[in-house]
Amino acid sequence: MEKEEKRKFVWVGIFAIAMAFVETMIVFYLRKLYYPDNNLFPLNISMPTEILIFEWIREAATIVMLLAIAVIAGKKAKEKFAYFIYAFAIWDIFYYVWLKVTLDWPASLMTWDVLFLIPVTWVSPVICPIIVSLTMILGAYLILNYPEKKFTKNQIKLLIIGGIFIYASVVWNYSTLFLKKAYVLKFSEIMIEKDIMNLALNIASS
Repeated sequence: MEKEEKRKFVWVGIFAIAMAFVETMIVFYLRKLYYPDNNLFPLNISMPTEILIFEWIREAATIVMLLAIAVIAGKKAKEKFAYFIYAFAIWDIFYYVWLKVTLDWPASLMTWDVLFLIPVTWVSPVICPIIVSLTMILGAYLILNYPEKKFTKNQIKLLIIGGIFIYASVVWNYSTLFLKKAYVLKFSEIMIEKDIMNLALNIASS
């Protein structure tokens, strides 16, 4: 990795760490308001729908920010991809670091968490996103350190299949719920229909 690339690698990491702290502060305030005992499950169904909707939008904005820094840092498409997964991974890991510092949570790497809300709720033990993030950091480093190397078709297929399996594992409960209840046919109502939200929250706490 050349000197300029190392400099960008460091600064993208610093950006992601700072961004993780901002995200943590939002969660810090929400936890203080709706989870004063610091127990995330069962999820609090008294949270106003307006907050849930804006949380969904905020998470989308987070991805846009990570994409933006990756586009600025990388020159070629492969480099942009590497910087995106690197920034995402650093952000994700330090999100939990800052939660531990500010809220003394999670209690362990096996503690369950709500990872994401788009397009449906993702849930898993904390260790899962940590493992994925560490793998992403390694992948980004290899891509940036060996720019002459190219992905083979089989490698691309394996990456896509692996990503699908990881995604399916964290949204399985919610996806099957929406399919069974036919909510997939009225997706626009998922974030505003109380009946849907109540069912989703119940399955998360069961």
